[in-house]
Amino acid sequence: MTTYAEHVEDFEKHRRLRAELVESWPLTGPLDPAVVRSIQRFQLGEDGDGATLLANSAKAGEPDYVAAVRLFEAEEQNHARLLRNVLACAGEGTISRHWTETVFAGVRRAMGLRLELMTLMLAEVVALRYYRALRDGTSNRLLTDVAGGILADERRHVPFHVDRLRAGFAHTPALGRRAGAAFWWFLMTGTTLVVAVDHGPALRHLGVSRRRFVRDVLRLFRPLARDVFAARPKQWSAQEAAADRVPVGADNR
Repeated sequence: MTTYAEHVEDFEKHRRLRAELVESWPLTGPLDPAVVRSIQRFQLGEDGDGATLLANSAKAGEPDYVAAVRLFEAEEQNHARLLRNVLACAGEGTISRHWTETVFAGVRRAMGLRLELMTLMLAEVVALRYYRALRDGTSNRLLTDVAGGILADERRHVPFHVDRLRAGFAHTPALGRRAGAAFWWFLMTGTTLVVAVDHGPALRHLGVSRRRFVRDVLRLFRPLARDVFAARPKQWSAQEAAADRVPVGADNR
């Protein structure tokens, strides 16, 4: 199992790479209105201070883990900045509220660390498929580059959170693990359906049907859920996350 000190080292390495990067923001033309609305909602979701997660993490009493969470939140805030700049270059602004973010944030803040991470992971897994669609489904070079960079970060976030959840459920009795897995699947399925409906016009413009989006997200989630709750889990690696585990050329209908 990867240690939290190793996660800190990984986050720090990418923080240094970002600091050395000289960004260029080329002028871009307008984006499709449905894609704009979709990006605005994801930008809002990325743009948080992570105060509740940090507070819950601090209660765990593990300095390396808290340090890693701080660096994780810094990456999420950088994603919000990148998406905000994409919108600005397209002549569009951000939004300050949306009902899906209000519900999601409320659920996260009402729970302790373990359940908050389970809720957070719903967004992380959806993001794996969403940013891949943004990266591959547009001819806008800036959006392609930004979505590809965010996707690379999200692929690293998955094993970080899985490590913590796996440890959190390591001593849970078998019945409790089965109940937790069923509850997580229920939340994941509901969340994916909501995103597919809410972002359906944008996904269609990007070449991904609602059905395919739902199917792909749940395929990504299956090994993750199995590894968190299995009695002898197989470690979820960054390489597996990067592979996406989604067949190329799948039915788009």
